[in-house]
Amino acid sequence: MKEIEGTVSNIIYRSQDTGYTVFELVVSGKDQPVTCVGGFSFIAEGECLRINGRDKHHPVYGDQIEVISYEDIEPSDAASIERYLASGIIKGVGLKLAHRIVDAFGDDTFRIIEEEPEALIDIKGISAKLARAISESFEEKRGIRDLMIFLQKYGISNSLALKIHKEYGHEAKKIILDNPYRLAQDIQGVGFKTADALAMNIGVEKNCEHRVRAGMLYELSVAEGAGHTYLPADMLVAAVCGLLDVEEDAARRALDELTVEGQVIVKGPEIDETDMPGKVYRAPFYYMELGVARMLLDLNAEDQYAGEISDREFAQMGMGDVELDDLQKRAVREAYRHGVFILTGGPGTGKTTTIRAMISYFEKKGLTILIAAPTGRAAKRITETTGREALTVHRLLGCQGVPDDPAGGRRGRFTFEKNEDEPLEADAVIIDEMSMIDLPLMHALLKAVCPGTRLILVGDSNQLPSVGPGNVLKDIIASHRFNAVCLTRIFRQAMESDIIVGAHMINRGEVPKLDNNSKDLFMMERLSSADIRGVIANLAGGRLARYVGEDVFDVQILTPMKKGELGTVSLNSLLQQFLNPPEEGKKQIEYHDIIFREGDKVMQTKNDYHLEWEIREHGFVKNAGTGIYNGDMGRIRQINTFAQFLLIEFDDGRFVEYPISQLEELELAYAVTIHKSQGSEYPAVVIPLLSGPTQLFNRNILYTAVTRAKKCAIIVGSRQTVSNMIHNENEQKRYSGLTECITEMA
Repeated sequence: MKEIEGTVSNIIYRSQDTGYTVFELVVSGKDQPVTCVGGFSFIAEGECLRINGRDKHHPVYGDQIEVISYEDIEPSDAASIERYLASGIIKGVGLKLAHRIVDAFGDDTFRIIEEEPEALIDIKGISAKLARAISESFEEKRGIRDLMIFLQKYGISNSLALKIHKEYGHEAKKIILDNPYRLAQDIQGVGFKTADALAMNIGVEKNCEHRVRAGMLYELSVAEGAGHTYLPADMLVAAVCGLLDVEEDAARRALDELTVEGQVIVKGPEIDETDMPGKVYRAPFYYMELGVARMLLDLNAEDQYAGEISDREFAQMGMGDVELDDLQKRAVREAYRHGVFILTGGPGTGKTTTIRAMISYFEKKGLTILIAAPTGRAAKRITETTGREALTVHRLLGCQGVPDDPAGGRRGRFTFEKNEDEPLEADAVIIDEMSMIDLPLMHALLKAVCPGTRLILVGDSNQLPSVGPGNVLKDIIASHRFNAVCLTRIFRQAMESDIIVGAHMINRGEVPKLDNNSKDLFMMERLSSADIRGVIANLAGGRLARYVGEDVFDVQILTPMKKGELGTVSLNSLLQQFLNPPEEGKKQIEYHDIIFREGDKVMQTKNDYHLEWEIREHGFVKNAGTGIYNGDMGRIRQINTFAQFLLIEFDDGRFVEYPISQLEELELAYAVTIHKSQGSEYPAVVIPLLSGPTQLFNRNILYTAVTRAKKCAIIVGSRQTVSNMIHNENEQKRYSGLTECITEMA
């Protein structure tokens, strides 16, 4: 590590997206400028910096200093001041004017600009208006520098300080001292814990009103991240008291205040001196549940003129040798007759065949149909099985990312082109893999479906619920207000698959035969983590891929956990070494202890509505858009360390230049959690099961994992653990009120 001071003389390269900058620094006593690299999205030529960094040698660009940390310092001599002013950092001042100003005032230039701007009028070329503009621009820059120095004492980075200044301007310091928790509400990239740490350093009392209110909103947002749309009030108050170490009275007062302001909605008994109220929602989720209930009921009209579908018409549906059973025929009739229809059933029960029959009949009746699924993989699969194009729900709705706009709005957000004002143009909308749809996405979808359109929801209600908040499919079914058909018969072709037969046995609470006489469902008993890891490496390294006739990257490891020797983090590190080891010429980059290497299999971990993608064909762009979503998987095709991006090809053919600054949204995907595998189907899966928390080792988890496999599923671990999971029906409790909303509104 070394520390140097100097003036930025030349910015060679700067990425507006990532802030990665290559620039030259003029250092006193050195004949040649020093090349520096690092994240400097807001510096300009002429600025003076104090840099801490380390020497590095780039094979193409030579010696450089990799900047670890830095601070903005004020130029102290006339030459540095002139370079600073001439850089263009002060509006209205160019090279010649900077020379004239410094020639007139020398080392006293900054004081004159700040305290006596009227003195600038005496310089040729400066009017009274320009003098004021120069002083204001200088003051703004000084304000940024002062804020950075203030926040650096509390561990806040310069880039975050710049965001804060853009949001609050000259009021930034006052706002932070008055209520640092506003940062968590207003500034993207600042969470409650960051704001709380800053508040504690500043000296905010632990039972401060702002702190308790912010802590309550934080706990509700954490609950939403865990899938809940509300929390019981007593649970919320206890969580806030534990998080903040405050008394219950302080938490109750905060709840009262947030309720009066409308930031939270309390549903249930009124608050009095003894009883806690019932359910506490953040306001948006309360109104989303009401909206979903209302829109579903509005759509659920019966077509009085639909008529009966005869057996002859079923025979003419063009299904080839496939004959529908009575439940499937009933499903087609109900879907045609009603505004909202739900089709459920486990694997092998003919859901896809029924969808094909619906499509065939609807088209014969002249109806237009749109088909969608929550993920790219699920949409691709339904396209292949039905022969009709299916989109992701986000693409169906025309999702558009809107970047941060401090002038017009605080946070970046996203919008859908399709909504109540611009609805989907179709007579029927079919949504597959409904168990994955969370409450916000369901709300957006329903806003785009106008009354008179048939909405057909298809899914397996025994799958895990959505990653996002809500329990939409189960709640809709549980309301008993909509027509639904649950397919139960396993068809003959499906009976030949032990994966499907075994999955149904698991769902009934029975332990399937795992005697390894099967061709597609196996158990390899190993009773230690080390032995299980060895088997996984052997299977994933090529043995299993050869068995199913697929590529090694099509074998997917599915585990209940992230942590531990059999969690995703550890297994991804192990499998990366086997499947994509380092090689000469293969670039890699380390980010937060994870190595990303060209060729790696990766997964997006959150919805990003801003990322731009392209679909390429023969070197040309065939299609383009924005938005990469939670669970999307792909391969790293290129790492560009100079321009600071990864080129990723996602499974559905979209190419994305992925900024290195956003790598926290990406993780290796040789092994993924079973939750993240929802809606996906893989040629072969390996499921390590030894021990873990009961809420993650239950029947629902095992059922979901096994049903992800198309050709082969191998469980590696303890038979006793498998048996315990099958007999553990306790799913993680999910607090959602959609069923109650539908029932009350109906």
